Order: sequence, then C-alpha cells, then structure tokens
Amino acid sequence: MAQNNTDTKKWLIGITDYVTPPADIEQAAFGDAEFVFLADWRASEENRKMWQAVDAILLWHWRMDAETAGVLDNCKIVVRYGVGYDLVDVAALAQSNIAFANTPDYGTEEVADAACAMILAIQRKLFSYDRACRSYTSGWQENLQKPHERTNDRTVGVIGVGRIGTAVVNRMKPFGFTILGYDPYQPSGHEKAVGYKRTDSLDQLLQLSDIVTLHCPLTEETRGMVNAQFIGKMKRGASLVNTARGRIIDSLDCIEQALRDNHLTSVAFDVLPDEPPKEHPLITAWRNDEPWIAGRVIINPHVAYYSERGWYEMRYKAAETAKIFLLEKRLRNQITE
Repeated sequence: MAQNNTDTKKWLIGITDYVTPPADIEQAAFGDAEFVFLADWRASEENRKMWQAVDAILLWHWRMDAETAGVLDNCKIVVRYGVGYDLVDVAALAQSNIAFANTPDYGTEEVADAACAMILAIQRKLFSYDRACRSYTSGWQENLQKPHERTNDRTVGVIGVGRIGTAVVNRMKPFGFTILGYDPYQPSGHEKAVGYKRTDSLDQLLQLSDIVTLHCPLTEETRGMVNAQFIGKMKRGASLVNTARGRIIDSLDCIEQALRDNHLTSVAFDVLPDEPPKEHPLITAWRNDEPWIAGRVIINPHVAYYSERGWYEMRYKAAETAKIFLLEKRLRNQITE
C-alpha cells in the first residue's frame, strides 16, 4: 500500500480501546490526522480492513501480539497511551518494521503524590486509627497504637529511581525520612544530584527500610520480584507500597502470609496482580474489614495516574508522538525490547 501524501490526504490514526469518542484531545495534538476507533479485527472483514489501513495506532489495554502485528499492513508506529507495555510484543512489531513508543511522562506528579500519601498514611497510622476508633465505646484520645516513631527516625526505601521514583524522593525529603534508593540503571552520582542514599544491593535496601515503595517498570527482571523471599529480607514490621505495576508482586499469597505473621505491618496498593482482584482470602478479609487486617491494607483501583490534566496530557502526548514520527521521521520515547 502506498505511503500517504501529506499534501493531499490525511494520516489515518487508529485508537484501539478504553479511550472513547470523540478523539478531540488527539485531534488537538495532530490536526492533520483522521482518528478512527477500531473494533476487534477478528470480528469482521470490515474491521480487519480498517486495521490494515491505519498509518498509526494508539493503544491502551489491547494485546498487541504477533498475530495483530501481522495485520497492520500500512502501520508505521504504535504508541502506548501509558507507561507499561507488558501487553505489547515489541519484537513482533520490529519484525513488521513498525516503530513502538510509550508515553512515560504524563502522570509523574499524580503517581508520586499517591505514593507519598500512602507512605504518610502508613507512617502516621491514619487508616488504622480510622478503622479502630469506630469501635471505641469509652475513651478516645488515649487509645494510642504503639510503636509510633517520628518520621526522622524512619527510613523509606525507593526501588526504581527514575521519573516517578525521583519525584517521590523530592517530595519525601522535607518530611525528614532517611531515603534509600536502589536502581542499577541510574548512573553514578544520580543519588547526589537527587538527594538520596544509594544502596549497593536490593537486599541492603530491604534490610534497612521501614517502608518500601516500588517504582520500577514491569520487565522479565521485575515480574514476580515481590515474593516470599523478597518479603523475608525486609525488616520485620516494615510496610510495602506499590503504585508501579501489579505483577511485580508474585501473588497475594505471600502478602497475606506476611500480614498474618506480622512480618509486614501494612501494605498500600494502587495496582494488583489481577484487576479487578480475583477471589482471594486477603481480598475477602479486606472487603469484610476483618479485625486482623482492619486499617492495615489500603487498596485503590489503579487510579494513581489520574487527574483531568494528566489524562489530557497522556492522550495529547501519545498523539503528538505519532505526529512527530509520521511528519518528521523522529521517534521519541522509543521502546526496542
């Protein structure tokens, strides 16, 4: 199929899922394009022809596997609306000579804010007190939960000190925490520029941190990283925060056991291994507010990324990435593996 002539014909951009009409934000970013909302190409020949015709694709949850990549006869670039790309077969796109990029810089502030709010809620026992005081029938202020240390006597360990991890470090420093960071992919001196203490190993960070917060991408290296062995290396009584990717956690089994054994004091998750969560004893206990878990588990429905401004920014930047590539042959935020 011949390349589009930008002087006579608009570029055709397909949107796969989640984003619903109109594509007004995308249109604002790429006014010379026509945006179409794609239906499952397997469902009809008409749908398939549309997938074959598009010059670029913007996707959210759609599984971009080798079979789908093979349908994209005219596509030149696929852009993931968000950061993670575990549902994208990057190698298959490369074999089809299709560029791939993500949108890593749209919700940095929002996710960092959510992580810090969770850290502070854990540190100050806000959710635990909220649940406990509902049952107080006598007394009030004297119902203290101990131990309860000052923030400047506590250590926060940040795993992954990229965009969001760095934003978390910068937000948490004024509270007085000792802040450790582990990220083997950051250059030497990054810790000096940002202002945290770099640990030589993940084990060292786990052994020293009172609260561990995850800010690493989901890769083959990090998938299932948080398992029983990982938790066993954490300080007894430590807490865990995850606003990164759900499947960094191997399963909820190890989380439940660690909470029951009091090896973990509390957890705060914006993301889960399965969303929405499947039936599991931990989820059941959380939903029923069972006494052993009350106030110790915070679960949000994968919304840490969201604000109206962040949502606009994500969609605009994804469409802009496609525009830059199609019009200028310049690829930003490229993912190659």
